[in-house]
Amino acid sequence: MPASQHYDVVIIGSGAAGMTAALHLANTHKVALLSKASLNQGSTRWAQGGIATVVDPEDSLEAHIEDTLIAGAGLCHRDTVELVVKESRKSIQWLIDQGVPFTPAEETADTLHKSEPSPLPYHLTREGGHSFRRILHADDATGLAISETLTARVLQHSNISIFEDHLAVDLITRHKLGLADQACVGVYALDIKLGKVQALAAKAVILATGGASKVYLYTSNPDGSSGDGIAMAWRAGCPVANMEFNQFHPTCLYHPNAKSFLISEALRGEGAKLTLPNGEPFMQRFDARCELAPRDVVARAIDHEMKRLGLDHVCLDISHQDADFIRGHFPTIYQRCLELGIDITQEPLPVVPAAHYTCGGIVTNHKGQTNIPGLYAIGECAFTGLHGANRMASNSLLECVVYGRLAAEDLLDKLASFKEAPELEDWDESQVTDSDEDVVISHNWDEIRRFMWDYVGIVRTDKRLERAQHRIKLLQSEIHDYYSNYRISSDLLELRNLATVAELIIRSAQLRQESRGLHYTLNYPETAAEARDTLLTPDRW
Repeated sequence: MPASQHYDVVIIGSGAAGMTAALHLANTHKVALLSKASLNQGSTRWAQGGIATVVDPEDSLEAHIEDTLIAGAGLCHRDTVELVVKESRKSIQWLIDQGVPFTPAEETADTLHKSEPSPLPYHLTREGGHSFRRILHADDATGLAISETLTARVLQHSNISIFEDHLAVDLITRHKLGLADQACVGVYALDIKLGKVQALAAKAVILATGGASKVYLYTSNPDGSSGDGIAMAWRAGCPVANMEFNQFHPTCLYHPNAKSFLISEALRGEGAKLTLPNGEPFMQRFDARCELAPRDVVARAIDHEMKRLGLDHVCLDISHQDADFIRGHFPTIYQRCLELGIDITQEPLPVVPAAHYTCGGIVTNHKGQTNIPGLYAIGECAFTGLHGANRMASNSLLECVVYGRLAAEDLLDKLASFKEAPELEDWDESQVTDSDEDVVISHNWDEIRRFMWDYVGIVRTDKRLERAQHRIKLLQSEIHDYYSNYRISSDLLELRNLATVAELIIRSAQLRQESRGLHYTLNYPETAAEARDTLLTPDRW
């Protein structure tokens, strides 16, 4: 018996992008918001640094645009960069209106260029790739401040139905239902706590599921970053682009009791130095910008020194700064390190690179639309052309808020013309049984993450990619057999998605026969004269 619940829009993902879209839609439309854990446990809450916009009177929109283009190593789409930068002040003002507590300015600039709005009275910091201070922040826990503020707003809204602990299984299109067109009309979602799958029908679906950095053994991301939206969109027929560009954050804390703890780039923006364990600085040998070079440059430099000297880590030292300044600007990092026996006001902290951000994703237009009618993708799961071959620091939260609003505005204009979603059938479990071999899931999960780290990491070769391709094919066969015969679980669904994304990354890396931005291969160390995106389409593969 059909038992689907009907909404105007289903949003999968409850980070900054998903909640922004939900809040813009919910005044006039019925919205379902799915979160695979509790509402504010996605990647947004772990973002420490901040969100970029032009405020400094010496800065300009064009400088922000050019910095982004330079960091993207020739692959950014200029029209997208211009759009996001020009929309930044409006989107950040919306965050301020929601109540996000950005750190106030110590001193406020007197004037801005006449073409700019009046200055925002907030403290600005600087991060790698930026030529000016333009990072608004809430101390060193900006993502947490944004997540908690938007979560409170979402919880207050009667038109938003919240589905916590729900993991999307697959998108539902009219084509899958045997109807004529391809429009997306809903999603099957697993209630993780009850182990039951339910159908959610909608006129439109927004994917805001974040990235796929959990495909690597070491990552700054939470456990849920398993590429779910990218994999679901691929299975539904969406092309993806530039999946080979995986950003490794240069500085994650290296400590056995500190899982995935990011050390914000803002430390380097405030003068922290990267050194070898003996205290010798090394970034000056790799880039004139030293610690403020883009993340791909810094991560490769650290990786080079670790491999050259056989090190487990390098060091990041800000102890030369005033202790009160450090505690005041980086209270979260200071306190966490102190809990682990490291006083950053007195000593350097050990750091290593870790997978941090997926620069490629589901191909969309400037409204977040995919090639499937009624299906949108926003935030880290989407490919808009903003980040090119390397995302510039603090443009990611900005992208989430800008595209969350733009997608919602597009739907507000068009939703009335969309067809009503049909009644959806129940999830069919009649041909599967309970598994008694869950060890297969944990083993395959671990194997994928290890060979992706070893073969498809910061430095790549053709041989390493071939090895990875061979292994992912074998694992996908096992996973497909397991998925077909056993009742699904959240671990199995994430493994299935992770394997899909791993293959997309490997295939994309094999196609790029040059080194550019985050993709560095010893077989093709030079950068090609012409910059081209890597586009994969489901029909081709």
